[in-house]
Amino acid sequence: MSDNSSGTIAPPRGDAIAAIPWVLAGLLVLMQIAYPLTSNQVRTTLTIATVVVFVAASCSHALIVRGARWTALYLVITVVGGWLVEVLGSRTDVPFGPYDYTDSLGLKLLGVPVVIPFAWAMMAYPSLIVGRALTRSRIAQVLIGAWALASWDVFLDPMMVSDGHWVWQSTATAGVELPGVPGIPAQNFAGWLLVALVMMTALTSLGDGRRPRTGLWPDAQPLTLWMWTYLSSVLANAIFLGRPSVAITGAIVMGAVALPLGRRLWRARPRPSAVEPRRDLQ
Repeated sequence: MSDNSSGTIAPPRGDAIAAIPWVLAGLLVLMQIAYPLTSNQVRTTLTIATVVVFVAASCSHALIVRGARWTALYLVITVVGGWLVEVLGSRTDVPFGPYDYTDSLGLKLLGVPVVIPFAWAMMAYPSLIVGRALTRSRIAQVLIGAWALASWDVFLDPMMVSDGHWVWQSTATAGVELPGVPGIPAQNFAGWLLVALVMMTALTSLGDGRRPRTGLWPDAQPLTLWMWTYLSSVLANAIFLGRPSVAITGAIVMGAVALPLGRRLWRARPRPSAVEPRRDLQ
């Protein structure tokens, strides 16, 4: 017989576990709000911590909704795959263009900061889910998911370069700049899109794990994180970081997915029942 002398009822264990991804998502939002208000080493520490919390938010949701096997394979594809392509890119300039990592992000493995592959993983998961939310076609899911991931770099690269985490060679060496994003070669976006296509193809091949087929809302957390990333990045660049051209370019490029997604989420929102539930007579 259990002791309930306190008079309180403990929440079901399943509800507590299901809350973990949302708690991490809330913490992530607070950290990202703080980012433009910090500088120097505090900002660098916050950047690394943000990656850790974001990837934990993505992994915890994947684990709960899609299962351990799916989550393990997702991490292999994104973390190992992301690390391999970064090693290739930093040594050969393929596929992103000529760039070098500084020492600001801490421990490196073959010249690539250990935190970088986890940045691929943290955003690849919600990007994959965005593609699945917008279409049932596997090919279209890959294309949309890849664009959802690659378009994020329009915001990411200027921030990380400004903070001194990696350095691009001169425009003459690196090639044509990405319009509206000074100092970042267009080849970098093309490289991101290529890698994102490969990642999304591999992730889509995993299927959906054990996710219940009950509409969009089991995936509300990663969809919310992706939309928050879009909206907060536009706002931060436009107001706090002094990069209005990046805000405009990113709003258009990432908005190509964000606008249809917003429309889809609005149409799928839960609605109150038109019929009042029956109440027992007292």
